[in-house]
Amino acid sequence: MSVLNAALVGNPNCGKTALFNLLTGSRQKVANYAGVTVERKVGRLTTPNGLAVRLLDLPGAYSLVATSPDEAVTRDVCAGTYRGEPAPELLVCVVDATNLRLHLRFALEVRQMGRPMILVLNMIDAAKRQGIAIDVPRLSAEFGAPVVTAVGIRRDGGQQLLQALDLPPPPPPAALPPGSDFHAEARRILADCVTRPSRLGLALEERLDRWFLHPVWGMVILFALMFVMFQAVFSWAQPVMDLLDAGTAALGQAVGAVLPDGALRSLIVDGVIAGAGSVVVFLPQILILFLWILALEESGYLPRAAFLLDRIMATAGLSGRSFIPLLSSFACAVPGIMATRTIQNPRDRMITILIAPLMTCSARLPVYTLLIAAFVPERRVAGLFNLHGLVLFALYMAGILSALVVARVLKNRDRQEEHPLLLELPAYRLPNPRDLALGLKQRAVIFLSRVGSIIVTVSVLLWALASFPAPPAGAVGPAIEWSLAGRIGHWMLYVMAPIGFNWQICVSLIPGLAAREVAVSALATVYSLGAADSDAASQLLPLLSAHWSLGTALSLLTWYIFAPQCFSTLAVIRRETGSWRMVGITAGYLFAMAYGAAFITWHISLLLGWGGSP
Repeated sequence: MSVLNAALVGNPNCGKTALFNLLTGSRQKVANYAGVTVERKVGRLTTPNGLAVRLLDLPGAYSLVATSPDEAVTRDVCAGTYRGEPAPELLVCVVDATNLRLHLRFALEVRQMGRPMILVLNMIDAAKRQGIAIDVPRLSAEFGAPVVTAVGIRRDGGQQLLQALDLPPPPPPAALPPGSDFHAEARRILADCVTRPSRLGLALEERLDRWFLHPVWGMVILFALMFVMFQAVFSWAQPVMDLLDAGTAALGQAVGAVLPDGALRSLIVDGVIAGAGSVVVFLPQILILFLWILALEESGYLPRAAFLLDRIMATAGLSGRSFIPLLSSFACAVPGIMATRTIQNPRDRMITILIAPLMTCSARLPVYTLLIAAFVPERRVAGLFNLHGLVLFALYMAGILSALVVARVLKNRDRQEEHPLLLELPAYRLPNPRDLALGLKQRAVIFLSRVGSIIVTVSVLLWALASFPAPPAGAVGPAIEWSLAGRIGHWMLYVMAPIGFNWQICVSLIPGLAAREVAVSALATVYSLGAADSDAASQLLPLLSAHWSLGTALSLLTWYIFAPQCFSTLAVIRRETGSWRMVGITAGYLFAMAYGAAFITWHISLLLGWGGSP
């Protein structure tokens, strides 16, 4: 059966990915292009006439004269010269029907490549609402390629494109003479084919922008959105977390009741179930955080936030273009660092890479949640705000402010010419529930795959280290203190005791280098093996409250604001910068900040009487 090899191409914010999700649904996979950290999405679909299509979603590009790795990959794939990627038989160029003046110029560049193509007028519904009339047959004749309309956020919004894919690929359109002005040609085509009302009036977008881009009220709205987001992380997720926690505890008890006492029972109950279950319970909070980020991105608000924060970012020596990579780092520093490739200024890109790990990634959320729940009382502030959410918001803000300070220090060491921020502001749109659901599904699969691979593997390894060797005859105290893990933890105390850490925390820090959230499963494993209660893993909160002082908890929270990164983050820094020196600098300065901040927090706690014996 023949398969049509097609590629979606277009400017950022043209709705290309929404159209890709609509056409391929869950039949897609995400990876990186060979040799570069540029995201690669491939999906499959079947047309109404049964034609199988392999559809490639290329990175958004403003020009085929590449200024970034994203644009270079898009150019090479379209030209059929990218290694390991089959040449597309059909280019599907997606343009925003409400912004043809900008997007049509890029479509003309794509046409110049001389490959069969279809032009897709996406967001045609929004164009009609704005009173924009497009003569589609005339546009097809003037452009020299088939033109179809689409609405990427509607279930039936891709029907015309599916019908066009069923037809034989059109002949390559004629290229413009060498040296042609694409802007002039785009203006000529628009003048012939597009009619705009003489006066659109005060559109909804303009009224919204008066508030969202206001220098004062815009900042208030942005701050309020971030504040509500962190409140929601606790308030919305708690009922589901309670169910998962109860289910994990019941599973551990049921398995423990069936298996006889011995190493196998301890491995499964204390190693696998206690380790993995203590992390799975935080999945609802991580998905809520991603839901907010995806919704803000889908709505068109994020570029406006970047524009709004440009002046603030300038005080740290950066531009608003660094905002979106840094916001992405709240989910995970790895895609955040990869997103810096859209920053054209090399110095700004390097500084953004260095400070991206200071954004509080979702892997730290389980640690924060555990310690906040154990040591911060559950109550309302002013009868409205959740105290847990306020503390979480303060931790996130501490990471943001420290990142701005570090960026400013680096800026003073490397003074270069400033570059103004040039940014396209897309039209506002309601987030598509289908796209949100697909994004959350992908994040859940990634998280659960980490639980099933990294976290379970590390938990089993930690269980072995914490179980062997067995204590000698007549030994007193928990058996884990005689184990290899216990000995390693006590050795680390020589370095970590000055910041208030106990040996159990020291043990948890080591596997946490594989993945931050493993620190929680490590604590669950250590305490379940070191306590008499066989259900200690599900009782981790009261155990921490009983064994740790408030100063120890505050010191650990402070440590995790700056904590040295997981191995995957350091690996992507190496790939993006091509420098082991940058990896060493990142790990070194983060460790120094984490240790120094925890040292100060612990000793202030001692002065206030919050320390005691860790």
